[in-house]
Amino acid sequence: MNTVHRPRRLAAAVLAAALAGTGLTLAVAPAAHAAASDVVAKLPISTYSALAVDNVHQRVFVADANVGSTSTYGLVAVYTFTGERVSTINFSYHVSGLAVSADGSTLYVGERYRIYAYDAETLALKSVASVQADQCGREVVVAGGKPYHTAQWTDYASQCGTATTQLDTLVGGAWQRTGWNDAGKLLLEGGPNDTFVMGQALNAAAPNPFVSVFDGAGDTPVRTATRRFADDTGAGALDLKDIAVSPDGAKIALADAAAGTRLLNTSDLSDAATGYRPLPEGATASSVAFSGDGKYLARGAAATGTTPDLLVQPADPGDSTAPLEFVFEGSQDGDRVVPRGMEWAADGSRLFAVTTNATGNQFWLHVIQPPAVQYDVRFTGGLTHSPAQAVAGEPLAVRGKLEWDGPAPGDPLKVRATRTDADGTHDLGTFTVKDDGSYTVLDEPDLVGDATYSVSYLGDLTHRPADGPSTTVTVGKAPSSITLNAPAEASQATGVQITGTFTAQGKALPERATLKVQRTDRLGSGVLTSVTVAADGTFTINDLPRSRRDVTYTVSWPGDDLHLASTASATVFVTR
Repeated sequence: MNTVHRPRRLAAAVLAAALAGTGLTLAVAPAAHAAASDVVAKLPISTYSALAVDNVHQRVFVADANVGSTSTYGLVAVYTFTGERVSTINFSYHVSGLAVSADGSTLYVGERYRIYAYDAETLALKSVASVQADQCGREVVVAGGKPYHTAQWTDYASQCGTATTQLDTLVGGAWQRTGWNDAGKLLLEGGPNDTFVMGQALNAAAPNPFVSVFDGAGDTPVRTATRRFADDTGAGALDLKDIAVSPDGAKIALADAAAGTRLLNTSDLSDAATGYRPLPEGATASSVAFSGDGKYLARGAAATGTTPDLLVQPADPGDSTAPLEFVFEGSQDGDRVVPRGMEWAADGSRLFAVTTNATGNQFWLHVIQPPAVQYDVRFTGGLTHSPAQAVAGEPLAVRGKLEWDGPAPGDPLKVRATRTDADGTHDLGTFTVKDDGSYTVLDEPDLVGDATYSVSYLGDLTHRPADGPSTTVTVGKAPSSITLNAPAEASQATGVQITGTFTAQGKALPERATLKVQRTDRLGSGVLTSVTVAADGTFTINDLPRSRRDVTYTVSWPGDDLHLASTASATVFVTR
């Protein structure tokens, strides 16, 4: 057995639903902290063409294409659902298409000149049908109880990108041409109720590729819907890498290297009312697969560095649950998910994904199974905050504590926090829980009045979500202050000069403050010309006093919606 057991590299979030048939419950998390079960088998192939799953006998089949030369030999490697290789089927020529019958009894293999049928359980050869020769690599799909397959012949392998591909079938074991054909590679994907989808790869002879839905129940397929995607200017053309049909047949997902993941209505191939969110920046769509229970969608990609290569998320695009993310890096994992490289177990308990290295000459089979056990998480005590008097625009720390059952997480847990004030509810993001269970939510409230802080734990692969406590904080205005530097004595002849500094804590003022200046002497009080504070907070007051003896200067600022008023006074003894 050529397998390596290892933890998942990166899991940024998890799914909030039960995996059908397994009793697994995956809860949302902004960052995952426990390893998913990820068995990795190094595949004995140097090229890749197809992946098929037999859910009845729990077998996974991977085909080695080896197209391009009559001297190459193809093979199909057979694995268990646990990643153990149990057999290899060898062929004299390249193999490039795999499909398993609906009842799991038959494995169909597309070879250069033939379609082979094997007993899916014993791997005994059941029949061989001669078909039209294929130079470039077949696609095989089962619909209406019979295998449909493509055939593309050229004089030179370099012409495969644009050569005409025919759609053929076997009726009663005899080869039959359907008459459907087009330029370049044609991808086939099976659906329920004897339907299948055919999609055209982007190529020089087909600048606006199509996707079509067929009813394959009869002796010849009938097209029910078709679509091309480019607009009148040629923009938006499909760059198709993979096709997936939802188990109920209502939706089709496309891995489009140009547009990401497209979601279509099967009936007319129109865009679904709600689509999937974009893939992470730097990730190019390469593969897509619905789980057999219809609850999940896996999106494979080609990405570098820490950008995820695989996302597993709810199939419902309206579900905002963050996806489970995987990063594949280097010689133990491969670097990206290959096109047409993913299939699910029918019950959704396992995802099978084929990855390759940057040069595309080594391949790995990943058997991904989330952990089966989840533990409880509890918030203990209430929330406290500091400083005791919160002010608008100043840092505020809200603290609490979390406890969890089960093993310690591999990475720190995180809590999510919100603030609700007069402007609504604001997501403050996630905050790390320390080893002792304590956490601190940091915020800068920007409104005066009551602000309610709430925390929750959204769950991870091994811990259930939990609602946390709330606390209401009264947010006051931030203080402001004025300081004056005045002479003790001055004369009417030379005048009075006072310098000062104005500061306002909290949120920065939208413009420089203007200060009111009032002079009080033995003749009464009067308002002098206001002064505007400089960018560094300083200001200067110049005055020619009108009387002798004590003269008091009062400088004030009225405050604003977020800042308290402030005032300061200085008395100068004035001589003649």
